[in-house]
Amino acid sequence: MSRPMEDALRAAVHELSDQVRPVPDLAGSALRRGRRLRARRRATATGAALVAVIAVTVPFVLLRPAPATRVAIPEPQPTTLLHPVPDTRWKDAPLVLPGGWVVTGGVLDGSGHLLDRTRDRYVRTQGYDEVWPAPTGTVTAVADEDRPGQIGLIDARKATVRWYRAPGSDPQWSPDGRRLLLTGLRQDTTQFGLLDLNGRFQQYTVDRTKFFCTDYCAFTWTRDGREVTLPLTDAFKERTESARHPRWGVQFFSAEDGRPTRFVKIPGDPAGPWVWSPDGRRVVVQGQHDPVLVDAATGTVVRKLPSADVAWVTNDRLLYRRPYGSRDVVLADPEGRERERQPLPRELVELNVTVAPR
Repeated sequence: MSRPMEDALRAAVHELSDQVRPVPDLAGSALRRGRRLRARRRATATGAALVAVIAVTVPFVLLRPAPATRVAIPEPQPTTLLHPVPDTRWKDAPLVLPGGWVVTGGVLDGSGHLLDRTRDRYVRTQGYDEVWPAPTGTVTAVADEDRPGQIGLIDARKATVRWYRAPGSDPQWSPDGRRLLLTGLRQDTTQFGLLDLNGRFQQYTVDRTKFFCTDYCAFTWTRDGREVTLPLTDAFKERTESARHPRWGVQFFSAEDGRPTRFVKIPGDPAGPWVWSPDGRRVVVQGQHDPVLVDAATGTVVRKLPSADVAWVTNDRLLYRRPYGSRDVVLADPEGRERERQPLPRELVELNVTVAPR
């Protein structure tokens, strides 16, 4: 290149360079723009991921069935078997109740119907003030106001009545139907007497200060007939006329010689031999306020029951009359749940009904 041309080119480049304006902080602007672009790309990616998660999760939540609620299912109760009312021919044969026991009599104030076991049918009774059919055999005990202090024994086989001296109250037959238990109360002594089928009467005296009883003091049989019992009052608790007196326990006496045998802190009054379970482990008594089922060894109350006058048919079945309504006869379990129910004939509904094994 010639010298003049070189100078001309240099002059042209110089002139062009003078027209260029410098851009302030070019590197910083580029860095800031790059950060904005990266931040925008991250936000876009996060949003897309969130949308994807929502797209997957929301349908799952909406479609997932609600967790099942655990509902407490009550234990099924046994259905009560209802028997029909006996027809008008019920007197022609022993009236069999649920559990296999039979009605031995229905009496009120000496009048009613008794089971004549010699003919297996019911006969009318009247003319006596009190009547107590034996649970077995053919003998019935009677009382007459014109014969105070005496008990009459009627044998259906002989159609005769014999009267014996047997002072006392609340007569109760032994489970085998061979002896009649009577309670005698005096000012300072308590007595129980035993009358056998031959008319022999033996009386035993109990020290009333040692075996203290007030309010409903009656001797009753145990299930095996070897002992009699007397409820004892708790002398350290308040007694009122508006409620039954509190019980300390039950005292047992030998039915052979009258001596005290044992004591159990049973909080109530036994009604008779059938309130003791066949295995002897439980007993139903009338407590101060309610009928209760009790452990016969410890006296521990197990539960309340509808009635205190029951008959243990087996170790897991109780027979009693409902204490309300038509007073049907009920076969129940020890929890008090009715299993079977038997209406009584119309002629027996208003009477005191006695039952016994068939």
